[in-house]
Order: sequence, then C-alpha cells, then structure tokens
Amino acid sequence: MGALDWTILAGTLLFIVTYGVWKTKGSANVDDYVKGGNEAQWWTIGLSVMATQASAITFLSTPGQAFHDGMGFVQFYFGLPLAMIIICLVFVPIYHRMKVYTAYEFLEGRFDLKTRSLAAILFLIQRGLAAGITIFAPSIILSAVLGWDLGTLNIIIGTLVIIYTVSGGTKAVSVTQKQQMFIIMTGMFVAFFFILGFLPSDITFSKALKIAGASNKLDILDFSLNTKSRYTFWSGITGGLFLALAYFGTDQSQVQRYLSGKSIRESQLGLVFNAIFKIPMQFFILLVGVMVFVFYQYNPSPLNFNPAATTAVMESDYAEDYKILQEGQVALEAEKRIAQNQFSTALDIKEYTAVQEAKQQIIRINQKDSTNRVAAKALISQADDSIETNDKDYVFIHFILNNLPKGLIGLLLAVILSAAMSSTASELNALGTITALDLYKRNKKGSFTEKHYLLASKGFTLAWGVIAILIACIANLFDNLIQLVNIIGSIFYGNVLGIFLLAFFFKFVKGNAVFFAAIITQIIICIIYYNLIHIYPSGEEKLGYLWLNFIGAALVIITAIIFEAFDRMLSKPPTEA
Repeated sequence: MGALDWTILAGTLLFIVTYGVWKTKGSANVDDYVKGGNEAQWWTIGLSVMATQASAITFLSTPGQAFHDGMGFVQFYFGLPLAMIIICLVFVPIYHRMKVYTAYEFLEGRFDLKTRSLAAILFLIQRGLAAGITIFAPSIILSAVLGWDLGTLNIIIGTLVIIYTVSGGTKAVSVTQKQQMFIIMTGMFVAFFFILGFLPSDITFSKALKIAGASNKLDILDFSLNTKSRYTFWSGITGGLFLALAYFGTDQSQVQRYLSGKSIRESQLGLVFNAIFKIPMQFFILLVGVMVFVFYQYNPSPLNFNPAATTAVMESDYAEDYKILQEGQVALEAEKRIAQNQFSTALDIKEYTAVQEAKQQIIRINQKDSTNRVAAKALISQADDSIETNDKDYVFIHFILNNLPKGLIGLLLAVILSAAMSSTASELNALGTITALDLYKRNKKGSFTEKHYLLASKGFTLAWGVIAILIACIANLFDNLIQLVNIIGSIFYGNVLGIFLLAFFFKFVKGNAVFFAAIITQIIICIIYYNLIHIYPSGEEKLGYLWLNFIGAALVIITAIIFEAFDRMLSKPPTEA
C-alpha cells in the first residue's frame, strides 16, 4: 500500500466517524436515540436496511464463495422479495400501530413478559455472536496487509464503530449508512471494470462468461430436491424465505431501521426498495468473484490464498513437499492457459465438437487443480493445525492487493471497512436497545427518568461493543464467513419467527404454551445442527442449514399448539355423569 492508499482509507473512515457524530449529536430522549425521532424517509430506510445486511463479510466472502463454488449462492436470496411483501403487509402496520420501540415489546402485549424476555435473549445471543464476526472479518484483511496483530485490529475497528453509534444512536447509524453504501457500490463497480480490463485483449465480457460457464461457475439454479445441498431453488424460497422473514421482521438490527420511518408508507417503500435491489446487488458481487476466477485462469495464483498458511508450511518440515506441489501447480497453470486459449479459439470458429473437447479438457485441469489445493491444505494442517486452511475469504483481498493500482487498493479496503462499520453499528445499536428496553427497563423495579434510560441505552451499546470486540478476538474462519453468520442466524431465527407467527395468526395460543415450546424447539434445533450439519465437512451435511429456519418455525408453532390443547384439556372442568 502506498501513501495514496493510506490517505483514501484513513480519510474515508475518519469522515464516516466524524460525520456520524456531528450529524446526530445531542439525542434528547430515548425516542430520538432509538427511533431517530421518526424522521427517516424511504430511501434512507432502504439504504440503511441494505447496508445493515451487507457487512464486510458480504464483500470479503461472497466473491471468494463464487470463485470456489460459482453463482449458486444467489439462490439463498430467492425468498427475500416475498418476505419483504409479507413484512410490509403484516409486520410493519402492527409495529407502527402499537408504537413499539422494539419488536419484542409486541410479544409482551400478546403473550407475557417471560416470552418477550426469552425472544430478546435469543436475539442477544445470536446477534452478539454475529457482531463479533462482522468486526473479525475486516481485521483479517488488515492483518494480511499490515501484519498487525488481529486482536489490536479488532479493538481499533470496534472502537471506531462504538464512537458514533454510542453518540448518535439510530440516526447516526442511518445517516452514515447512506455514505457507506455509495462508497461500497462505487468501489465494487470500479473493481469489476478493472478485472475485465486485466483479461487478455481477445477475451470480451461475453467470452469471459462462457469461460466461467465451462468451469460450471454460472450454474445459478438447482431445482433438485436434495436437502443435503446448501443452496437450491427450493431451499432458497422456503428456508431462505423463513430466514428473511425472521431477519427483516424480528431482528431488531433491521426492525429498528424501519421503525424510524416517518410513516408506515415510508417504512414499506424502504423495504420494497430492498426487495427490488438486493438480489441484483448480490448477483453482481458474486459475478465479481466469477470474474476473479476467470482472471486467475490466465494469471498465476497461490496454492492457498491465506498468506499465513503459506508462511507456516514453508517454515515447517513439510516445506519441500509443498514446493513440489507448487512446481506442479506452475505446470498446471501453463496447461490451464493453453486449454483456455483452445476453448476461446473454438468459440471463435463456432465448432461444436472443438468447444466440447476444450471444455472437457478444462474440467480435467480443474479437477487436478482441486486435488493440488486439497493436498496443500493437508500439508498446511500437518505443519500447523491452528492455521486456517480454508482460503475462500482471502481470494478477493489477494486479488486486490496484488493486482489493482495504487489508490484503488485504498478505495477497496475502505469499501470493506465501511461495510463492516455499517453492519456492526446497526447490530450494536439493536443490542443496546434490546438490553436497555426489553430486559433492563422492563424488569427493573422503580420509576426512573427518561434521561436515565437514555444513558442506559448508551451504556449497554458501549458494553455490547466491548463484548463484540472480545468475540472477534476469539473468532475463527470456520468454513466461510458469510456462511458462518447465516448458520448462526439459522440456528435461532426459525424459532423466533415461529413465536411471532403464533402471535400474529394463532390468537388462541397463550404465553405459557409459546414459552415452553420455544425452549424445547431451541434445544431440538441445536441437536439437529450438531448431528446433521456441524460434524460434517462443508457441503457434506445431512441437511442444508437453510432448512433449520423452516424447521424451527414449524416446530415451535406445532409444539405450542399441542401444549395449548393439552392445557385446555387439563383445565377443562369434568362433566357430570
């Protein structure tokens, strides 16, 4: 990184923090701090909702996901538009009519305090973990760039977010996210066009897509009924639908975005904006990853994109074995370029047989490439089993650091850090609000002033910021960051969504039945996750994790109805003979 990169990176981050503090200074009460005074217009809500979901993980992990596995991940979002329609018609009017500060406040009126508290605690667990991961993600990037300690970077990034989030609350989060989304999308479009410019002169965008297609990177739709597959059309419109309903309808980090709307209409328009543009945005980010894959068909790439992994194995007793693999990889890359040129020539002459033969050669080379990379991971694990061998999250940053010109590197790092800050700010804002209003205020005896609860909200936001930093310091790459966050959400979201669906549509079910059904459901979901997903390597699960959302929602609803029926049977007075 040069001086220009550092200037762009530091200037962007300082602007966001300073602007957020200056624009929203002086929240007078809890309403201003939590709901932003209900001043947000639809475009602010739409961008804020989108920025909250689009964390650094999106821009760090998604291109790597596409590089390795292709475009199929976009099916994860297929249920989102339908979820937005349901939330606009059902959730938003109810929340606004009841003038609630949090989604879980509604549950107490419908059920009881213990059900509200349970749902709030489930949210705090999963969102607290996710907040730590969203801080951890960009720390990986800067540790690769600067060689700094991950813990130090977690503290720096977390502190930047804490400053303006604690200061300005919801309004600070919303106003900064508009600038962050502009920076994010500008950076990604610039990177995309630079990638295309780096391809050989005879490789047009259309031909690049065909090259990616020859390696099965453009297989978007999977209509199979295989529940073991993580991403299919059916898991997207069922499990993805339930995940989106839970995330946008019951997760306070999102609910708080549209509770700040000037009216029901403004909130609904903001969500419709997200429904229209979210899938195209994710498709584009995946396409960037696919274009990075095409770039590396013509340019050398490391056996493992994690520089720490390469360093570890090269300093071990397995260095010679790894060098042999690297030499084989160099030879394979030469074969790869020849095969791609043959494929390109066959496309130009439009000879079907030649195209198919070249495609089969590409597939064979890809299989050899995959075998080499698996062998490299095995050597890395033998050299140091504490090093993360999964390198999906390093693919895009490797491309940025080694191929983009000065200035653009700083911009892309600013993109990823801006995304991290926007998402983390929403999460800390929501965590502080839920703790202050759903747990502290509702369970604390005595009467206190508005200023007391305003200070409590700020204090809990600060505390959750510290907790998130601590979680980031002990985080692990696991499989892939974007999948890790979605897995964490899927373990909890289905259950919470089921509680809300019971509240909306099953008026005869009471609080006790829901409370105990939710506890039992959460235990069962954790057991299912551990036995059918956790203990298997990526892609070999007995059940795709998206199905946990559907199972959790259905299970809590059915269990609560059964409990309610038994309760009524037991409480029904016996008839006289």
